[in-house]
Amino acid sequence: MTKIAFIGLGIMGGPMSGHLVAAEHDVTGFDVSADAVARLVAAGGTGASSVAEAAEGADVVITMLPNHPHVEDVVLGASGVLEVAKPGTLLIDMSTIRPETSLEVAKAGKDKGIRVLDAPVSGGEAGAKQAALSIMVGGDEEDFAAAKPLLGVVGKTIVHVGPHGAGQVVKAANQLVVGGIYGLVGEAIVLMEASGVDAKIGLDVLAGGLAANRILDLKRESMVARQFKPGFRIDLHHKDMGIALAAAREADVSLPLTGMVAQLVSAARAMGYGSLDHSALLKVTEALSGRSQNEE
Repeated sequence: MTKIAFIGLGIMGGPMSGHLVAAEHDVTGFDVSADAVARLVAAGGTGASSVAEAAEGADVVITMLPNHPHVEDVVLGASGVLEVAKPGTLLIDMSTIRPETSLEVAKAGKDKGIRVLDAPVSGGEAGAKQAALSIMVGGDEEDFAAAKPLLGVVGKTIVHVGPHGAGQVVKAANQLVVGGIYGLVGEAIVLMEASGVDAKIGLDVLAGGLAANRILDLKRESMVARQFKPGFRIDLHHKDMGIALAAAREADVSLPLTGMVAQLVSAARAMGYGSLDHSALLKVTEALSGRSQNEE
């Protein structure tokens, strides 16, 4: 049994912390939502009223937070993780944030004797619930080895991708590819429907050929049905595309298609779709084509 503090019990962190409880670890959780904390307690975990209360005495602290300001506040702020954690604690930040924030956290952790990994995930709410996440980990090899058994409780594909910050770079690459595929699947649906072709049948064919991908496997039926219940919200993908573009600038490379996808995601937010699933990029293409439809 490992004593784990889990900070951030939302759509992703809630089921992830629950899996760790089910694996018989001692999990204490904190979230700004009292309901989220209550769900962890109902699953067999322990609730905390603050970050400090959760992290104090923990062997491992896991953070799963929306953006870099939240990580900076929870980890680096007053009464934050680094202020209360004991030396030797392993801090695993599973948020998707800027690589430079991960580097800052790693440096601050080292100064206090705290081991740090950046370990963002891919797989969305379904992957979190099924403990089937893909986890890309940046940091020291020995710290990755120590964390891997715990990460194996919540994920299936767990890879050490490089030094501190590397996990966030790989996650940025993941998100630009995911966004691009959603955009193209949306365009394929609009093209087929405008041409009088049954898009469901058409996508079934695409899913069996060279165009096959996980998004077609998981989302083609819901996209054709215009069902955009969020597994991963447009608002969050907008944040991630900003990270990808910033990382491209830092690396001094040009990613023109990423820029176009980022604009589509931005347009979706401007149209009021920020709370919908990122598959709602279909709605942007429909609007540009004058073919908007109702969704569920």
